[in-house]
Amino acid sequence: MTSKKFLFTSESVTEGHPDKVCDQISDAILDEFLTKDPSSRVAAETTATTGMVLVCGEITSNCYVDIPQVVRNTVKSIGYTGTSGGGFDADTCAVLTSIDEQSIDIAGGVNKALESRSENADTSSSETSNIGAGDQGIMFGFACNETPELMPLPISLAHKLSYRLTQVRKEGLLSYLRPDGKSQVTVEYVDGKPSRIHTVLISTQHAPEINGISDNSKIQSIIRDDLKRLVIDYVFETESIKLDSDTIILINPSGRFVVGGPQGDTGLTGRKIIVDTYGGYSRHGGGAFSGKDPTKVDRSAAYAARYVAKNIVAAGLADKCEIELAYAIGVAEPVSIFVDTFGTGRISDDEISSLVRSNFDLRPAAIISNFDLRNLPAKNGGKFYQKLAAYGHVGRTDLVVPWEQLDKVDSLKKSLDNSLALC
Repeated sequence: MTSKKFLFTSESVTEGHPDKVCDQISDAILDEFLTKDPSSRVAAETTATTGMVLVCGEITSNCYVDIPQVVRNTVKSIGYTGTSGGGFDADTCAVLTSIDEQSIDIAGGVNKALESRSENADTSSSETSNIGAGDQGIMFGFACNETPELMPLPISLAHKLSYRLTQVRKEGLLSYLRPDGKSQVTVEYVDGKPSRIHTVLISTQHAPEINGISDNSKIQSIIRDDLKRLVIDYVFETESIKLDSDTIILINPSGRFVVGGPQGDTGLTGRKIIVDTYGGYSRHGGGAFSGKDPTKVDRSAAYAARYVAKNIVAAGLADKCEIELAYAIGVAEPVSIFVDTFGTGRISDDEISSLVRSNFDLRPAAIISNFDLRNLPAKNGGKFYQKLAAYGHVGRTDLVVPWEQLDKVDSLKKSLDNSLALC
């Protein structure tokens, strides 16, 4: 039988990418509100362009937050300051805000779920335990056994490259680098498993001169040598699949990348949702995460779906698992739960779906409580969601993230053993 081969590619971006700048601003605002008032309702959208940041949205809270100062602090922490900002400066950019309160119609459905108003409602439950979903929609979670963190290999490698690109800039190892950058990794699969690294691509913003050298061909040669040694080789040194003699390495293939960040391309919150999740390897419901408080199931339910899928794979129920959750605004229980193990399950997908329903509480209030989503910023020095806003919301190993925990593995293993014993 002939082996089935295919190529799969995922990309990541650095925290200085204009869209990621906006994601981090939106989440920094969320962090600040939740730190001061954990009950805050936040939907903060950001756009950034040459010399300007605009924050708009709906926020209801019992506290005051100096949004312009949060914006400037975030932009500064990314590295857009003075001449190193490449034309975008935290201290001089205009910051505009247009904020309303959350719609009372939305709040009515979220504050108390439809089920809690029914005749059969459990009247012993508190109002907060019966909060409804903040919107309708579908959310996906995924896990596979390609990496130790149970993520697809292409997006895992792309994130590591982008993270390292920022690290060498901020640590001064490559001081000529500027904040904007991208990575992309193509992996060759054989019979559904990663076999080799086909292509590695990095594009990075840089200063117009390096060590007094202004000739672009010489500049690009320096960048290629430095990034191969300090970024690409550094990342792959600890990977089980190494680069080989046929691996294609592309560094700044456009030939020059001086104008970047919000000056080179307008940024917008929520425009990198595939980078935020599984790099296209799994389906996506379409909802962005950043700037949204935990009552928005676009965010909290997507985290819960990852938690479910990861525990299923870690428990050995399947090699790959994708979970779809669907919600109706104002209703607590998911409208549907769908499980797909792509033929890798040790028991049927229907049986796994039953295990999900019996082992996981996927109501919004339960998700918020189990992951302590309202209090994570305060527990992490006032910054949690902002840190998630670059290099992925799932599969993180550099942060303690509650939806990455594997505390359901033992109960799922017992259920698996019981199911196999009955076969």
